[in-house]
Amino acid sequence: MSAHLERAIERLKKRILVLSARVEETLRSAVRSVEQRDAALARQVVDGDYEIDKEEVDIEEECLKMLALYQPVAVDLRLVVTVLKINGVLERIGDLAVNIAERSVFLATQPPPKIYFDFPAMAQKTQAMVGKSLDALVRLDPELAREVSRADDEVDAMNREMYTQTKEGIRAHIEDLDTYIHLLSISRHLERTADLATSIADDVVYLVEGEIVRHRTENYHAHSGDGDARP
Repeated sequence: MSAHLERAIERLKKRILVLSARVEETLRSAVRSVEQRDAALARQVVDGDYEIDKEEVDIEEECLKMLALYQPVAVDLRLVVTVLKINGVLERIGDLAVNIAERSVFLATQPPPKIYFDFPAMAQKTQAMVGKSLDALVRLDPELAREVSRADDEVDAMNREMYTQTKEGIRAHIEDLDTYIHLLSISRHLERTADLATSIADDVVYLVEGEIVRHRTENYHAHSGDGDARP
């Protein structure tokens, strides 16, 4: 590896880790805004999204420049390609956090739902998956990454339960229809975030071991029935 490529790779690693930390904090703030009915915090999440978008574009440009200038091979090529993919996934997680925050702004103006939703448990599980997938990236730990993939089924089950509870809530309290629809949307955004955490984990396995596990994970979910049960 040339000295120029080595410095460029180290700089790229630092940038993706900084973006990871920013996205993780954005998700935490969005969840906290729902739990605390804090519209001001939710608006901060929405307003801060441009910073994540800008950093995502900058990292993508840096990856493409490295591919053109240095033409890396083997492990170095895998690293740049993996960072390029994870970079886009992080930006999408940031967008989902914004979607949650936008729902939170509305919910803060409404009375609490009359049916209990275990939102904190689902949010905690999803955030743990995101955190663990990013830890796996930092540590280059494929076993930790595989733990993330295994946890995805639990979030899927929570999302299905939220869907069932939402239907019951709408039937019993039609006057709160908008509240239940917003809660269901938050549940769906969390479930999608968990999917993206699994995608990051799969990319970590590829980076470290050179094994593409993404389609294997998708096939497992298809055969287990998860794909058909989602609302």
